Amino acid sequence: MPVNPNAAEILGERCYPNVTAIPYSVELVDIFRRSEEVPSVIDEAIQVGAKAVWMQLGIVNEAAAKLAQEAELDVVMDKCTAIEHRALAKAGQL
Repeated sequence: MPVNPNAAEILGERCYPNVTAIPYSVELVDIFRRSEEVPSVIDEAIQVGAKAVWMQLGIVNEAAAKLAQEAELDVVMDKCTAIEHRALAKAGQL
C-alpha cells in the first residue's frame, strides 16, 4: 500500500497521504524516507498498531528505532527488502 503525501496514485494503486489514513490494519511499515523524516513515520506506525517497521538501505535513525522498540515493534534498519528476500530464497529459507 503506497503512502506518499504528494501523490494520489502510484503504479496504479491508490496512494494514502500518511500511514494513519490507511483504512485497514497495517502490520509492516516499510520506510523509504530520509533518516530525519523517520520519527514521524514511526509515530504513525505506533498509532495504527503496526507490528514492525523496516527502514530501507541507507536509512538509519537510532532514536526512532528505540521509540519503535519501546512500543514493542520489530525494527529493521539499513536493509533492502528485495536484497534480503533474494538472499533468503537463495539460502532455501523461503
